[in-house]
Amino acid sequence: MDIKNMFSLEGKTALVTGAAYGIGFAIAEALAGAGAKIAFNCRDKEHMEKALQDYQAKGIEAKGYYCDVTDEQQVADMVSKIGQDLGGVDILVNNAGIIKRIPMVEMELKDWNAVINIDLTGPFICSKAVLPGMMEKGQGKIINICSMMSEFGRETVSAYAAAKGGLKMLTRNICSEYGQYNIQCNGIGPGYIATPQTAPLRAKQADGSMHPFDRFIRSKTPAQRWGKTEDLQGLAIFLASGASDFINGQVIYADGGISAYIGQDPGNLDASKFEDVE
Repeated sequence: MDIKNMFSLEGKTALVTGAAYGIGFAIAEALAGAGAKIAFNCRDKEHMEKALQDYQAKGIEAKGYYCDVTDEQQVADMVSKIGQDLGGVDILVNNAGIIKRIPMVEMELKDWNAVINIDLTGPFICSKAVLPGMMEKGQGKIINICSMMSEFGRETVSAYAAAKGGLKMLTRNICSEYGQYNIQCNGIGPGYIATPQTAPLRAKQADGSMHPFDRFIRSKTPAQRWGKTEDLQGLAIFLASGASDFINGQVIYADGGISAYIGQDPGNLDASKFEDVE
């Protein structure tokens, strides 16, 4: 393979679920920069319109589709429409997800089911929808956005941890079943990423001090910073490209080293040297 073209996604169509903003948007932007045509889904008009404006501002011709990833018929219809509009899906990024931070004994079944349905059943449904086309082509890439919670537990996130742990195993099983068709399924496990959703956890306290969770995360991360969505872009291109054709069933953690480090006493951090992360 020509090294210069090893990471090219020219001629490929990528479906990135939940890519209206945040991690999904950053990954879609990266795949587009490598040459892929981009499709994404939204469940409501407001998010769709804002996302299309954001893609246009970046110079990306992305196609948006109204679709709930937990609805098998809607997903099947979306994949069919993408095939008509952009060609069959060559790259699927299962990014859509939610989290509900509720102590387990206080969590209602409806909240548990909502998290499991979007974070685990959604990737199953979407992968099931694109796999036949990939099998017919004899190639394909599925990237599941896993989590630190694919490996670790933490209070108040029982449903999320269960879903992301399940997603890790779904990643391995897709590899096991469909690797024979030259289909690679791998996962990205982001560390703690600075997004609008995590902004409250990084906000300064009323007295100007660090948020306790911000201090905790920095103390557990050798890089002593939160990740940026841009930190996931190169890895996404790699896993979507021919450069990763013999890598299958793996979850790669882009976490600044947090999963390899026992951490330090949060009280020893020198907060004065930290830059604010937007």
